[in-house]
Amino acid sequence: MRLTGGEIIAEYAIKEGVPYVFAIPGHGNVAFLDALHNRRDKLKVIGMYHEQSLVHAADAYYRVSGQVCIASTSIGPGAANAVVGMAQAYVDSTAVLLITGSPHTYMRGHGILQEIDREHWANFPRVLEPVVKRWWQPSQVGQLPHVVHRAFNEMLTGRRGPAYIDLAMDLQAEPWEGDLPEPTDREPGGAVSSTRPDHQLVAKAAQMLYNAQRPVIVVGGGAITANTEENLRRVAEHIGAAVVTTWNGKGAFPEDHPLYAWHPGDIGASCANELTRDADVVLAVGTRFVDWLASSYRRGVTYNIPPTKLIQIDIDPGEIGKNYPVEIGLEGDANAALGDLLQALVDTGKPKDWRNAKYTQRIGKLVQEWWDSFKGRRESDDSPISISRALAEMRQVLDRDAIVVTGAGLPQSQVYQEFPVYTPRTHIQSGGFSTMGFTVPGSVGAALAAPKQQVVGIAGDGDFLATMQELGVAVQRDLPILFVIFNNMGWQSIKNLQQNTFGKDRVVATEFLRRGEPYSPNFAEVAKAFGAYSVRIDHPEQIKDAIKGALQSGQTAVVEMMTSRTAPNSGLSKVGWWDVPVPAYLKDKREEYLKERSEERLM
Repeated sequence: MRLTGGEIIAEYAIKEGVPYVFAIPGHGNVAFLDALHNRRDKLKVIGMYHEQSLVHAADAYYRVSGQVCIASTSIGPGAANAVVGMAQAYVDSTAVLLITGSPHTYMRGHGILQEIDREHWANFPRVLEPVVKRWWQPSQVGQLPHVVHRAFNEMLTGRRGPAYIDLAMDLQAEPWEGDLPEPTDREPGGAVSSTRPDHQLVAKAAQMLYNAQRPVIVVGGGAITANTEENLRRVAEHIGAAVVTTWNGKGAFPEDHPLYAWHPGDIGASCANELTRDADVVLAVGTRFVDWLASSYRRGVTYNIPPTKLIQIDIDPGEIGKNYPVEIGLEGDANAALGDLLQALVDTGKPKDWRNAKYTQRIGKLVQEWWDSFKGRRESDDSPISISRALAEMRQVLDRDAIVVTGAGLPQSQVYQEFPVYTPRTHIQSGGFSTMGFTVPGSVGAALAAPKQQVVGIAGDGDFLATMQELGVAVQRDLPILFVIFNNMGWQSIKNLQQNTFGKDRVVATEFLRRGEPYSPNFAEVAKAFGAYSVRIDHPEQIKDAIKGALQSGQTAVVEMMTSRTAPNSGLSKVGWWDVPVPAYLKDKREEYLKERSEERLM
């Protein structure tokens, strides 16, 4: 087989089932993209407008489907623009293969156009090094068959994550002769890891959970990646455990199940925090216990570990015991571990009668109290619109399995807090890195991954402005994505943070103003100029008809909702604590902050 370097990557990607290359062309990657021309029936190229968006689209495609896509940029600034997207994928442990152009191997160090060479020639990979699982900079075309299969191995085994190939321009065009490796010959156990924890520790964990009076299961993104929803449900029902989910775990457990108790942490749910801090045993599945979800480790707000006993399942041993001490650590794939744990529980004793248990009744009571706590926002008739009211109306219209995509800001937080989802891979968001600008390109990736499901991108005006140009990609591809813009004419989530933390009058750079008045472009008109269906509304009675009309249009659609800028309808529910330092000159607030911070327990 005689192939160029570009063709080597293309042929191997086809063997791996890669459906799309998200790309922006430049002189640094044109030879690689040309290799795709004669393979366009098997490996399609999706052109986009900004390199950050390429990675977000590939990231979202993987989150929805479990299938890797490639993002490709030119050398220099094009590659640099992709860094934010790669950081997002890295923090959230999603698999994306980035391939960028690089100086010719025989010109490295000469400072050619867009080369970074002062410390080391062709040194751009060092920029990406902290946000990829592994990177390669091959110097000969014959290295590429080895490099490309190693890249897929790295992405798809163990803890998932992005990989990077810095591909010299000459290697993209150089010929090579040989046989490409088969993925099944080079991947340990296939692409899905089946690493299992020690069976004696599993048996010990099962006994502890079976004897628990107030067990809680905390579910993170590792459960979604491992496709463990069935084993998770069966374990929870066998012991009658409350189930709470993190940002990336949302959807792993149906949110109308009687054992479901929503989300722990600062921007979580009061019911979840009460159950987790009162638990005698917590089983954590594929979660990192980050500060947001643990109330910055302030004792007694979200968790009491110890005395609560922690059993932690994670495929990455570095996460086990990192933020809380464990009673039992189980290293392994979440699905394999839960499958083994389920069998151990069956061997330990018969299923608990959870439907009639007092603990289940308590879960239901706490959940209802949580929903009642923001009933005023959810049922508000005020104009501009409360985001809570908008989400409640939208949930009634959308399909049960609709995919919702969000980026940083109030929409991301309030969808997490208030919008029920029922199946895995239907809540797609920029969780751990919380990137602004994820929604629009992420929705493109999600729509390509699941063409038979409704895809709804819910963005604030700030998030939408960051990557709104990718609306053109959705229109070009006739993708029937519904974009909902909650327009409060500013960085409202940070404005709320400023006012709640520093004082009502301490608002800096978080309002979009012109001559002292709130300012915003008319996004509905902008969308119309792109060729999308669009409508702008400002009253809650208009919400359902606007959403139905957009969905029925069959087009890329934008519904712009003018949303509240003043409390209480401009905010969400803070139910925990988050460590936001208060300046020393705000003496009273600083004193209160230091008192609360003294209750943090970092180990």
